[in-house]
Amino acid sequence: METRSAKRKKYWSEGENGIDRISDLPDVVLHQILFHLPIKSIAQTSVLSKRWRSLWSSFPDLDFTSINPIGVDSTNAPNTKSSIKNKRLLLCPHSFSVKRLDFISQVLAFRDKQSDLRILRFRAPLSFSRLNGLIRLAVRQNVQELDVEVATDDYFNFPRSVLTSESLRVFKLRSRYPGFRLLPPSVMKGGFQSLHTLSLSLVILYDQPTLSDLFTDSSFPRLKKLNLDACFGLKQLKVSCLALEEFTLENCFQLHGLDVSGAKLKTLQVASCFDAYCDKSWVKINAPSLRVMVWEYNAITENSSLENLVSAHEASIGFFVLNEDFSVTKLRSVSNLLSALSRLHTLTLEGQCVEQVLSSRNYIANLMHPFDQLKSLELQTGFNKHNLPGLAYLFKCSPALHTLILKILNDYKIEQRKWNKDLWDMPSSEEQFWESQSQALKPLLNNLSVVKIHGFLECENEVSLAKFLLKHGKALQEITLFSGHCNYRDYLRRQKIRSQLMGFSRASSNAKIEFL
Repeated sequence: METRSAKRKKYWSEGENGIDRISDLPDVVLHQILFHLPIKSIAQTSVLSKRWRSLWSSFPDLDFTSINPIGVDSTNAPNTKSSIKNKRLLLCPHSFSVKRLDFISQVLAFRDKQSDLRILRFRAPLSFSRLNGLIRLAVRQNVQELDVEVATDDYFNFPRSVLTSESLRVFKLRSRYPGFRLLPPSVMKGGFQSLHTLSLSLVILYDQPTLSDLFTDSSFPRLKKLNLDACFGLKQLKVSCLALEEFTLENCFQLHGLDVSGAKLKTLQVASCFDAYCDKSWVKINAPSLRVMVWEYNAITENSSLENLVSAHEASIGFFVLNEDFSVTKLRSVSNLLSALSRLHTLTLEGQCVEQVLSSRNYIANLMHPFDQLKSLELQTGFNKHNLPGLAYLFKCSPALHTLILKILNDYKIEQRKWNKDLWDMPSSEEQFWESQSQALKPLLNNLSVVKIHGFLECENEVSLAKFLLKHGKALQEITLFSGHCNYRDYLRRQKIRSQLMGFSRASSNAKIEFL
């Protein structure tokens, strides 16, 4: 009777005529096929024959992230020995306990030394010495992409062996806890000559809070992608790599100053950064090729200087505001930032940023440049009557707008947005306001085609705007109203308003109106 093992070998190696056609394929083809399997399944193929053993020992893409790292106990792993027993354990990883043998170290140790390592990815709790050992092994095998996520018992230093690697193109190092320290600047600046992607997470920088001369063209002449996350203690950062195309900075809450410049920078994302208590914070950006900018949940800086953003096409802007800190200086900073993005085609304004702009409309109106090329605007707002003039001003600054998306925030109590009992019998104050803006908003009304309002509860402000757009929107084709959470005690009243709004649409506009 044929055993399972024999059937498996036969399945892998024999065709219909008993000829091993798969094994005759070139190594590069078989490696590509194996790449789509979990690492342990790839290792198991090595028991089929010497041919498959050779494929496994030369396999260039080692991704150990499919192995659950929680149960790995690297401290109890025995010393590696070039014995037949260990080779058999390597070839069949299911036959040994992961707690007793460091599978990753064994695989690296027994790889074909003539075969370069293209990718190494792993996640594991381990000591700093073992981490250094793994990285040194990978560097000796000319690794091109190194993706590491570790948890250690104590802080560790940035692995020195990656600095001088001539083969390394991508390096990603993430510490779960407690974090790692960078090497002295004089040492760090001496490497990374071939690196084009760098990602660092949970970096401890209390001893060197200023990184003004690290991310330069001389240190990173080929760097295209840079991602820095959770850099604790970082107060000032300057990035000026000429080849840089994408830069992401996140969760740097103690940051005071940021200077980013790059002729090739196309994507910039800064989120949850800057010290909200610092009264001298600043940001400076010079990026003539920038296409996409994400600036979300950042504390408002005292000064914003954005220059040469002539290629900016899409942006998402939002701020974290502490205790309603709306000083004149910070209002000017917000205005400077928005004015620098006046050439955008797509703009999203998030929560508190919108409330800030709207509530300080008289000041901002004298400073903010119009968005003459803006085609799509997504706006988050509380939509109360005090914000209407500011909202109208934003519409006035967007004369070429095609699509308007309003998302009414749910943080505001429904009770504060009262019903107007005479909504249809006589114009409300909100409706009168919008009518007074019809001439100023004429360019917008001649171009606006699509309107979507999320959180629509048929209250005064919302209905008044909907009626105004339906009445005066010359190019309006569709308006979609998404109802949010509501109190159903006025259900019949709401249904009546919907019916009347539909009738108003048919009488005043050819636009299609839909309730969802």
